[in-house]
Amino acid sequence: MKKTWIAFISVVTLSFIILIWVGTEVYQTQPPIPETVIIKGTKEVFYTKEDIQTGQNVWESIGGMEVGSIWGHGSYVAPDWTADWIHKEATFMLETWAQKDYNSNYESLGVEQKAALKARLIKDLKTNTFNESDKSIAISESRLAAIQENIKHYSSIFSEGKEEYAIPKGALVDKEKLEQLNAFLFWTSWAASTNRPGKEYTYTSNWPHEPLIDNNITTDSIIWSGLSIVLLLLFIGILTYYYLLNHEKGELLDKPETDPLTNLKLFPSQKAILKYFIVISLLIALQVILGAVTVHYTVEGQAFFGFDLSKYLPYSITRTWHTQLAVFWIAATWLATGLFLAPMISGKEMKYQRFGINFLFVALLVIVLGSMFGEWLGVHQFLDLTTNFFFGHQGYEYMDLGRFWQIFLGIGLVLWVVMVSRHILYAIRKNDASKHLLIILLVSVMAIGMFFFSGLMYGENSSLPVINYWRWWLVHLWVEGFFEVFATVVIAYIFSQMKIISAKTAGRVSIASASIFLAGGIIGTLHHLYYSGTPVQAIALGATFSALEVVPLTLMGFEIRENWNLLKSKQWMQKYKWPIFFFIAVAFWNFVGAGVFGFLINPPIALYYIQGLNTTAVHAHTALFGVYGMLGMGFILICLRFYSNRVWESKKLKRAFWFLNIGLVAMVVFSLLPIGIIQAYTSITQGYSFARDSELLYSPTVQTLKWMRMIGDVIFSVGIFYFCWFTIDETIYNFKRKKVNGE
Repeated sequence: MKKTWIAFISVVTLSFIILIWVGTEVYQTQPPIPETVIIKGTKEVFYTKEDIQTGQNVWESIGGMEVGSIWGHGSYVAPDWTADWIHKEATFMLETWAQKDYNSNYESLGVEQKAALKARLIKDLKTNTFNESDKSIAISESRLAAIQENIKHYSSIFSEGKEEYAIPKGALVDKEKLEQLNAFLFWTSWAASTNRPGKEYTYTSNWPHEPLIDNNITTDSIIWSGLSIVLLLLFIGILTYYYLLNHEKGELLDKPETDPLTNLKLFPSQKAILKYFIVISLLIALQVILGAVTVHYTVEGQAFFGFDLSKYLPYSITRTWHTQLAVFWIAATWLATGLFLAPMISGKEMKYQRFGINFLFVALLVIVLGSMFGEWLGVHQFLDLTTNFFFGHQGYEYMDLGRFWQIFLGIGLVLWVVMVSRHILYAIRKNDASKHLLIILLVSVMAIGMFFFSGLMYGENSSLPVINYWRWWLVHLWVEGFFEVFATVVIAYIFSQMKIISAKTAGRVSIASASIFLAGGIIGTLHHLYYSGTPVQAIALGATFSALEVVPLTLMGFEIRENWNLLKSKQWMQKYKWPIFFFIAVAFWNFVGAGVFGFLINPPIALYYIQGLNTTAVHAHTALFGVYGMLGMGFILICLRFYSNRVWESKKLKRAFWFLNIGLVAMVVFSLLPIGIIQAYTSITQGYSFARDSELLYSPTVQTLKWMRMIGDVIFSVGIFYFCWFTIDETIYNFKRKKVNGE
């Protein structure tokens, strides 16, 4: 066990040293925000640093990443503003020069004439004119004219609305804010089209793909993509060999003939957890409804079957609430599970545990409802920019809630850590066979509380590369890293209590699994940052280690088989059939959603072309719901199974399980994946801006595929209905029980 712990500590320590080192490079080499943007020759100031930074705050206030995307990060209906700006700027300049020099449009010119104008364009846009002495950027008169044309175009979109982009009329009407928003969009395009000092690639490593300015994939991206695939194959082989060599070496147990947890002692605080499951069920239902509305906006643009819903709930709000509620209900499920298991682990209920659970429940409701209302106010421009940052819409996908609500949630997590950790520490002091399993559980619990605060590491005026760096610490490390470890250990603990696996073996396997997850997961955070104004180290290390993230997922087939065998081992195991079925679904989607579809977009050569397309949505749905959602549902069922004293009528759960899984497969196969493939082909052959253009997204083929998503959505929604129905019915039954052991 000592060697296992040394491996775990070494992996975590070295990984964070590397991740923090790359973070320092992000701070030092990020694209500069100039003090002034001046016009060559006249030295006239066109934009100031304040314009750009305030413009970023304006962009955040209207929904930020929920209204199109920047550098490929965000929603899919509106364009990527960076790619769209660059393409429009380049096209305008080429057309202007073609008319002036040859009295013809650009497409009608000969090859040599086109080449001459393109070379002139590349020199104008890609030459870095940032002056270190006065911190200024100089733009040519030709580029100024293109920028002014873009300003008219984007000001019209945000003030007058555009149905194809699901942007309602009046989204932003303040003229000063529109000018500042355009200043920010200009800066993001400048960073993506201007070469780094002394380099032949831009601050975003030549993203987006734009043939007009020779923004093509870099050599580094190609080399590290190839190496990542080689390493993937190598480590899959090594891990498979290790698994086959060691997975049967645990202590052999004679599985009991009856359920060891039949006479489980339940405490009053565990009954207090039941109300969480009702609220979580309602949040799940609301999230699915908002998802249906959000996806429908991609078809009708402004309406919901003819009703002008965008007037009250614009796309930016429904998508914000849809993604945010997913994080809220999944996290709430896992946290409730920790609180439910805490007295089981210690064998006693600590003082004020029930009060703490009730306090956290009220805090959860306040945070969910308060943040949603604040986001609505922010997007509708009822808040000034600073107030919006704290109470409204921060503008960053999965981190949309205002800073005040973030801090409030962080305080709640600290209380949760204290409430769960004290029970675990009490059990560790017993020094029995569960000691090592409980220590790694304690580590994961404390990490969940601690790493949430990474989302507070940037300020209102922090730059986009810095915000993205810390955002992925929260979204990737907090959720995919330490919550994953927490889930693994919780399942191992439950199975050890059922005497299916020995506590000693469960501890060793959990620590080893955590080491394998985090070996790729911590540094693998960088795969989100390849083209976000970050240095080339992000590509090299992100590609290498994100490939390792996939390695343990390849063994999920063994986990499915072993969980299935559990059900057949003893008759009493049938009592836990549906929680185990949901754990089997987690293993399946871990392999397919996180593994296959995750690796589909992980290598730099793939992400360069398909970042922010529907291929990303494929991974998001199959990994976020398929893995974490199904796991959360499994946790709800296992807690209810421990609590309930009646035999479950399984018809609802059977329908829920199969409708959910079949629906998720259908929405991917019939809609998301085909659209993503069409977009990917367009991005590779024509350029990224074309893959996000409304002309493609509203073409007959893509529109048909969008409507076909209804097949999967309807099936999936039926599954949600049955799951919520069962959960609420079972929870109400247990609320009505007169007496609970220990109460």
